[in-house]
Amino acid sequence: MQPKILLVDDREDNLLSIETIFEPDGYHFVKASSGRQALKILLTEYDFALILMDVKMPNLNGFETASLIYEREKLKHIPIIFITANNFGDENIYKGYQSGAVDYIYKPINPDVLRAKVSVLIDLYRKNRQLLAQEQRLVAINKSLEMEIKERKASEEKVKQLNRQLLENIASLESANKDLDRFAFMASHDLQEPLRKIRMFSDRLYLKYQDSIDEDGKSNIYRIQRAAERMQTLITDILTFSKISVDKPAFVDSDLNQIISEILVEMDEELKSKKAKIIVDKLPRLYVNPSLIKPLFHNLIGNALKYSKKDLDPIVKITSDVTVPINGKSKDNTRYCRIFVEDNGIGFDQKYAEEIFGMFKRLHHNTEFEGTGIGLALCKKIVEQHRGYISARSKVNEGSTFIVSIPTTLKEEVATVG
Repeated sequence: MQPKILLVDDREDNLLSIETIFEPDGYHFVKASSGRQALKILLTEYDFALILMDVKMPNLNGFETASLIYEREKLKHIPIIFITANNFGDENIYKGYQSGAVDYIYKPINPDVLRAKVSVLIDLYRKNRQLLAQEQRLVAINKSLEMEIKERKASEEKVKQLNRQLLENIASLESANKDLDRFAFMASHDLQEPLRKIRMFSDRLYLKYQDSIDEDGKSNIYRIQRAAERMQTLITDILTFSKISVDKPAFVDSDLNQIISEILVEMDEELKSKKAKIIVDKLPRLYVNPSLIKPLFHNLIGNALKYSKKDLDPIVKITSDVTVPINGKSKDNTRYCRIFVEDNGIGFDQKYAEEIFGMFKRLHHNTEFEGTGIGLALCKKIVEQHRGYISARSKVNEGSTFIVSIPTTLKEEVATVG
């Protein structure tokens, strides 16, 4: 944008002369033939880089006009150069400076001197404009930064509030889960007594009247006994599952080989009836809760026997290794002992590998394979109590492999938490 210069002189020839001097510099001129006209122009325009004004003018002279100009705040930044044919002396020159002049040009005008003085002031004007523009940009940037900081603080506060709500919800859910576990434990415990009576009286009924009732009656009594037996197993499993959540586990240094041996002794009759072969490699010692590890492997071995093929004797292999990390789930370099329970049973589709660990989730109907649908959920709960993971690999008709992964540093983890 071309700098604007206001020329004030009561003689048209003087105005034209000055305009001609500055023609090569490309300035934009606004001309006024009197002080009053200059003031009128300045009422609507105040973006002038400079005012060149004659001192001797009728009505309002240059000094008076300058004083009136500088009464307005918006015009105080505009420098004024007086053009005069008179040498007023020091006193009048001082008066001119008091009225707002920044310099004097004496007639006859030396074009080079005039252009040099104007050039300095125009250069200052341009630099001031640049500084003002830069200041405005900085103000805008500061406002933007203030808004960003304000928004960020608001976002951080919102995140903190959401975290607080999340922690409260987690605490509430944990409390609710514990209450549910206690309720399930108590309810299952209270169901034991009437269930025992159902089984006891159905047994008495059968023994006393087996010679008097027909086959249909015997079948009905048998169904009652089988249903009560399944209910008893279900209640036992629920009690076990709830007990894990309610009780604080006690971890000790344990020999897994000894634990597996005790399980196989307990399952001896079932193993013989199934003609099962159990192959156990040398297993490591781990820091575990034996009372939980026992039902874990009891369930896994029992599962392998339950879902064995009808025309093939079941073979169960139990092996182990140590790896880090496990399935990409470990965020650090924790070492895990992996225990593999592999069978040659009917297997299942791998797409169900996650679902089978859900509560009451079964892939087969009760008429095919008996069960409560709690066994593998119980296994998962036990392994999680040991800060570990459980997974499964399988193919239909090609057997299954269950992988139990327990950290070898569990003793240190429990001590840290404790």
